[in-house]
Amino acid sequence: MRTHLGQTSILPASPDEAVLDYPANPRPGTAYLVRFAAPEFTSLCPVTGQPDFAHLVIDYVPDETIVESKSLKLFLGSFRNHAAFHEDCTVGIAQRLFAEMKPVWLRIGGYWYPRGGIPIDVFWQSGSPPKDVWIPDQGVSPYRGRG
Repeated sequence: MRTHLGQTSILPASPDEAVLDYPANPRPGTAYLVRFAAPEFTSLCPVTGQPDFAHLVIDYVPDETIVESKSLKLFLGSFRNHAAFHEDCTVGIAQRLFAEMKPVWLRIGGYWYPRGGIPIDVFWQSGSPPKDVWIPDQGVSPYRGRG
């Protein structure tokens, strides 16, 4: 069943309310990498309530299913009013995708902009990457500030 594709959808109020769709892998038995980049991810600081910003890169090697991009966009958007630390957002996104989609392999890079003058980058992966798949660098430069 598809919840979002071809339907009018509203932004979920929270990540817990977001429904992710997982259609069948169109190339079962083929090892390949899927990458999603969310350069304008936002959530809220759980202490101050101020917005936090990150560039997320999600890479995965599908097994039987893939994640439908509109449902993923809505899921990520649901964090706009969600108060959580960088680590909780980044790892929570990865673990939910991994638990529900059951890919061969998944990793996430959360490249967060400074909070209190310190950029915090958070990384998680499900295990060793498959040897038969090209997995490029995530291509996000370390934070350098202005100029």
